[in-house]
Amino acid sequence: MISLLLAVGVCMSAFGETDPQSAQSFSGPGSTTAQLDEDEAVKEPALRLPRFDQYLQPWFHAKEALSEATGLRLGVAYTYLHQVASDVPDGSEDDAGSGIARVSGTWTLLNPDSKNAGKLVFSGDHRHRVTGIAPADLGFAAGYLGIPGTLFSDVDTVLGDLNWQQAFNDGRTALVIGRYDPNDFLDVLGYANPWTSFQNLSVLFNASIALADWSTGIAGGHFLNDQWHILASVNDVNGSATDIKFFDDFGELYTTAEIGWTPSRHQRYLNKIHLMGWHADQREREGVDQSEGITFGANWTFDDTWMAFVKAGWSDGDAPLYNESVTVGAIYHVARRSDLAGVGMNWGNPADSNLDDQVSAELFYRLQLAQNLAITPSLQVAIDPALNPDEDEIWFGGIRARLTL
Repeated sequence: MISLLLAVGVCMSAFGETDPQSAQSFSGPGSTTAQLDEDEAVKEPALRLPRFDQYLQPWFHAKEALSEATGLRLGVAYTYLHQVASDVPDGSEDDAGSGIARVSGTWTLLNPDSKNAGKLVFSGDHRHRVTGIAPADLGFAAGYLGIPGTLFSDVDTVLGDLNWQQAFNDGRTALVIGRYDPNDFLDVLGYANPWTSFQNLSVLFNASIALADWSTGIAGGHFLNDQWHILASVNDVNGSATDIKFFDDFGELYTTAEIGWTPSRHQRYLNKIHLMGWHADQREREGVDQSEGITFGANWTFDDTWMAFVKAGWSDGDAPLYNESVTVGAIYHVARRSDLAGVGMNWGNPADSNLDDQVSAELFYRLQLAQNLAITPSLQVAIDPALNPDEDEIWFGGIRARLTL
């Protein structure tokens, strides 16, 4: 069980707590605090590179000493993704590469030894392409309605998180206020992490949602008992990774509400069922009409090794990619290693009624080479690509490398 928890990032919380009974465990595996936990977890690499790990030890000892002395916890990572596409239209790019350098951290300033801790959470990226286009744009260039390389764009410097996260009620209630990614807290399942698992947007997230970007807002969660929890958020619907504003224009909103069930609080990542509703106001400046919808999500773990998952969503409006979407799949933790394999498939009915339904699938294998180094080859396919009706299918091959410091 311990190795699977490391693989999917269980016990990772919105507020950096590792207590599995804490209600602070409301965030997803890709959130800043959760990713810090996963990056620092002890790995069992398929290949041992003792010299590589040895050279990094002084840095990690210095970080640990800083955290113990001041409550400031830091993480540095560089992730690179390269993808190629088949059967692209004439004149379109078929090769894409992009890197993300990230600095992130948490600074616990209130009640550091309590379940009611309060902390500042921050993250910043530099996202740069090294080819003609970035993986975030490769799907549209090839005629696929979607993103085969989630996060990997070329928007340069990005301020991600800058928020305060506070727990109350002996850890049963949690609040986040400031700049954050709503997708880190709502409609969360334990398999979805664009840094270490799947790369296709429609497999990672529910594309029937008008997925909000980083923005300022307020979110809260509460465990009603050991099994049931409720979550809600309200954000600036016009927020974006490249537009840094703090409650500057809070007239057009993105709101969500969720209710979920898990067998027990410490199993929230491994076994969970939830239902969420969302609403995106009309965006007058952008000319986007209001949209709303409902989503269902569930994942379940078997034999401490397999995790199966399903997501479905229905929406009304043109803001999402799809008005109907269904995703199914599974991840598999390789015994005695920190390797991870996954397969997922999505069917989507585009919000644009002029486009036909589309199916996409992804297969990946994450190979842990050292404590802080992993590579992830992947293969994706888009069947009946909605933006390229001349092709029956488009294939995307890719490899991702991630170094954490």
